[in-house]
Amino acid sequence: MIRRVTLCGVAAALLFGQAAEADAQYDPRARLQARGLGVSPTFEGWYRNPDGTYTLSFGYFNRNTDEIVTIPVGENNNVSPGEADQGQPTWFESRRGYGIFTVTVPADFGPEDRVTWTLERNGERYAIPGGLLESYQTANLHAPAIDLFPPVLVMGDGRRETRGPNGDRVQAEARVGEPLELGVEAWDEHGHEVSVWFYKYRGPGTVEFATDEVDLELGERAATTTATFSQPGEYVVYVRAGQTERGVREAGLEQCCWTNGYVTVTVTQQ
Repeated sequence: MIRRVTLCGVAAALLFGQAAEADAQYDPRARLQARGLGVSPTFEGWYRNPDGTYTLSFGYFNRNTDEIVTIPVGENNNVSPGEADQGQPTWFESRRGYGIFTVTVPADFGPEDRVTWTLERNGERYAIPGGLLESYQTANLHAPAIDLFPPVLVMGDGRRETRGPNGDRVQAEARVGEPLELGVEAWDEHGHEVSVWFYKYRGPGTVEFATDEVDLELGERAATTTATFSQPGEYVVYVRAGQTERGVREAGLEQCCWTNGYVTVTVTQQ
């Protein structure tokens, strides 16, 4: 089983105060138990991209203190408007996951427009809208209060450098029971040590990592682990590069600084 790592970041569910969004206003932290509860999506905030589009960042709160929850994409796990599958996770570690996927909306996305992530499990349904609410504008690419930036993450040989939540996506192939080497490069351009975490994000079976956290000292860039898959199917491994020694919570609600990456793995029988 993958050891849960506390992710860095600060966020809360977006409260628009609309009657139709009443379930979005419920604070999921008010009720916790070991197993059997649902998962609430959270809207972390938004920022403007250099090309004029906008990035909306989402996370989740699994209110089970012990149980890891799976919710397949579909009626019970969907993003709207548009395709139900917009890259959201289907595997939810216990408690809080911060800023783990993004939705990019066009430049003409208006202040009244919304993107909604809906999750339902055991009869508990939560629908969290994301939009360009002024108080949720974030500085994902720079936290001026502590002069922190997202690390650079390179998801393999010849891949581009990425910084921030939008991330890069690569593909790989593996066989059941045979370790797949996962290697990335990560570094901070401003002299901070970096850690890289590996998580299961999607997939029908279990994923065992040789290590799910690699701490890189200054001057080091290569972060490597192996992933072993229990059954065939399509999986996604989530890779997150963040600061080792400085918690992002120091940045308050500015939602900085980490970089996401995703590896889609097609796993076949031996």
